[in-house]
Amino acid sequence: MTALLRHLFLACLLAGLSLPALADELPPLSRQLAGGSFEYTVRPGDFLIAIGARFGVPAELLAKQNAIRYEAVIHPGQRLRIDNPHIVPELLDDGVLINIPQGMLFHFSQGKLVAAYPVGLGKPSWPTPRGEFEIVSRVKNKTWKVPISIQEEMRLEGKAVLEEVPPGPDNPLGAHWLGLSMPGYGIHGTIAPSSVYHFRSHGCIRLHPDDIAELFDQVKVGTAGRLVYLPVLLAVTADRRILLEVHRDIYGKGIDPAQALRDIAEANGLSGDIDWPSASAVIAAQEGLAREVGRLGRNLKGTQ
Repeated sequence: MTALLRHLFLACLLAGLSLPALADELPPLSRQLAGGSFEYTVRPGDFLIAIGARFGVPAELLAKQNAIRYEAVIHPGQRLRIDNPHIVPELLDDGVLINIPQGMLFHFSQGKLVAAYPVGLGKPSWPTPRGEFEIVSRVKNKTWKVPISIQEEMRLEGKAVLEEVPPGPDNPLGAHWLGLSMPGYGIHGTIAPSSVYHFRSHGCIRLHPDDIAELFDQVKVGTAGRLVYLPVLLAVTADRRILLEVHRDIYGKGIDPAQALRDIAEANGLSGDIDWPSASAVIAAQEGLAREVGRLGRNLKGTQ
């Protein structure tokens, strides 16, 4: 990237503008975050895995943030620090964006981020597909008609084989179902909230019961959506910080996070602004949270 083009890009980025002529050539670069830091008071029945699932933080990291053992018993009234910043992969005009490795769903309306929710997704042996979709149905208290493939899994695991499960406390779909134009897939609730922010489903997208109830009321049939697979995310904030978020390549697609970062940084003229040792540490940790790895323009003099 030439010095002139780099200056043009940085000026547009800081002004909140884009470069339409180059947009198709650039890997994703975000300017928006979801989440942050706050204090949470433990409720009766809480445990670290469930709290982490609720707020999109790995339970091991939640324990580390609060200087407690992962196996520690927590008590109602205990206060925990939650630090859960996530990079929004891209902005949509309207609709739903789900980034599979990130385990997050982002809802947009009129070009603005309305909400961000942790989600549970397909296990590696039963992956959630990528692609465009539309919401084609909205159903409360849906009967689960068990697919033949899952019936066969039940049989192989020695479980009772069910053909359908009526609404109620044993229905894994929970109380809300948003059917997708991808046949057999949906966004739904769960009777196991601690399974959210994990990869344990048969490909569907699970939300915490409170989150799916909120999303259900905000979307309609015809709402567009997109499922993407982006384990490496880079963002530049309004205060010029460069943030990096790295997740496991959960479906084993052979993505090299270091090379992915280099490609994004080079394409966006940020290579000289990144603190590469810090970036390497973020890549090695793969914590799944946005971390600062540089500051925009810190090496700008070298391009003049």
